[in-house]
Amino acid sequence: MAPPLLILRNIELTFGGTPLLESAEFSLSAGERLCLVGRNGSGKSTLLKIAAGIIEADDGERFVQPGTSVRYLPQEPDLSGYATTLDYVEGGMDASAEHYRPQYLLSELGLSGNENPEHLSGGEARRAALARVLVAEPDILLLDEPTNHLDLNVIEWLETELKSVRSAIVLISHDRRFLENLTRSTLWIYQGATRRFDQGFAGFEEWRDGILEQQITERHKLDRKIIRETEWMRKGVTARRKRNQGRLRALKDLRKQRSEQRVATGSAQLTTSESRTSGKLVAEAVGVNKSYGGPQIINNLNLRMLRGDRLAIVGPNGAGKTTLLNLLTGALAPDSGTIKLGTNLEMVTIDQKRESLNETWTLAEALTNGQGDSVTVGGEQKHVIGYMRDFLFLPEQARTPIGALSGGERGRLMLARALAQTSNLLILDEPTNDLDLETLDLLQEMLTDYAGTVLLVSHDRDFIDRVALSTLAFEGDGNWVEYAGGYSDMIAQRGRNIEPKAKKNSGKNKNNKNTEKSSTNNVFAKSKMTFKDKHKLEKLPGEMDALRSNIIKLQTQLAEPDFYSKTPEKFNQMAEQLKTVEQNLSLAEEQWLTLSLLQDEIDGN
Repeated sequence: MAPPLLILRNIELTFGGTPLLESAEFSLSAGERLCLVGRNGSGKSTLLKIAAGIIEADDGERFVQPGTSVRYLPQEPDLSGYATTLDYVEGGMDASAEHYRPQYLLSELGLSGNENPEHLSGGEARRAALARVLVAEPDILLLDEPTNHLDLNVIEWLETELKSVRSAIVLISHDRRFLENLTRSTLWIYQGATRRFDQGFAGFEEWRDGILEQQITERHKLDRKIIRETEWMRKGVTARRKRNQGRLRALKDLRKQRSEQRVATGSAQLTTSESRTSGKLVAEAVGVNKSYGGPQIINNLNLRMLRGDRLAIVGPNGAGKTTLLNLLTGALAPDSGTIKLGTNLEMVTIDQKRESLNETWTLAEALTNGQGDSVTVGGEQKHVIGYMRDFLFLPEQARTPIGALSGGERGRLMLARALAQTSNLLILDEPTNDLDLETLDLLQEMLTDYAGTVLLVSHDRDFIDRVALSTLAFEGDGNWVEYAGGYSDMIAQRGRNIEPKAKKNSGKNKNNKNTEKSSTNNVFAKSKMTFKDKHKLEKLPGEMDALRSNIIKLQTQLAEPDFYSKTPEKFNQMAEQLKTVEQNLSLAEEQWLTLSLLQDEIDGN
């Protein structure tokens, strides 16, 4: 077995107070796919930075095999010093990188390559950074939340791309479906230490829950033992004999052991303040059209939302999801058609940009709106410190400015503020951003029990499947169609993902100068082969010839008389190699056939 490419041993790190990491460790072998999971603030990103060599641990060892290339995707990339996004991505190339990859990756990620890095949004900067780390196909990829700010089409493309690369991958993500589809092993950071599970994320949560239940049982056993020993001491048993002195020391050790145990972090307690019941009709759109002087964003929309509905809106970035939200809630007027809102509606919005947070507020002020020290939730008053604890905030954070909170803490704060308000209609615009998996579970449970109506925009496929009763999907050209069920149900009914069909007449909007929205949509409406497809089609015949020659060579060697009897180990190794080469040839032939048919179809058009 080949030695690991990367090893971390006994990593310790403290930022003051309780150690963040204690004896954390893991190893990574060639081609391995590992996900790094844990609560917000458990040290996932910090451990990934240590693995990347960006920060140093207080103690422990980091070893990287000589000659191993490592690329790291940060949550907040720095593109300064580059004139365009293409220059930035090309700056990450090495001698082994294919010349076409920078432009191919940028195109797939919705960028042209001509963008000025100084004018990029946070999401565009992260997409450019993702292209940069993928361009050279390094030995090790360390990816911190790669799906943030990506829409569903690009997330699914990224899954396919990562499955095809040879790199070993360490992945941090809150996207369950993404983790399930990509990972083969799981590293859990819990109470400062790491625990490894030699399966992908799909089986992790059941395994984790078993460990937590066992810890609770062991803690109860320790508590009962302390109670028994304390009762023995209370009865006045003399400590003069050595046996009793030893028992007293043992009791002190038990108490010390109990006090030093790091208690498991609690779960967020999510409850809603529901208002009076809304009318049966929540919103109705009849023949609604909307544009901003360019192509139609909403074209002849007919939609009816009733009390208790849970509608998810899905589509590529720039398709008009936020416009749809504003239309259905009465914040925006249509160009034509009618929007009718129901009676007794009380709306609460959780927005993806956290725009309603004042950076100068303290955490307590944000929860109470600066009025007193209590919060009313579900008709009951709670002290702000107690309400903070429900959302995993510590009492000492009450005076922490909003600007000092992490992305995950801001996400929990937005939930806490929104759920404290009375509502019968929840508008959730990317509510899952920066939330840890446990908090996501509780949010899903809360929405299941919510008596009101939910209008949801999300790129999290698993979250949509668990919450939505129907899905409104973008079909291209401003057309939106409602499907029963969640994301997976929508895919099953359509027979394809949310990528709109390519338009045969692409010259229709040739002179349209409003390129921002149209170019975003056209990324997903491909009418020709990509750079990678063309390059692969050119290279495949040569690759297949080489594989066939290798097969003939191996078969000839294996057919030699007495080969097995003289060197059985070498025979077995060569037989396994032959099996692998034959599989690779089969895959290459299938790829060539698929791309050839695609080329013929395009040429025929």
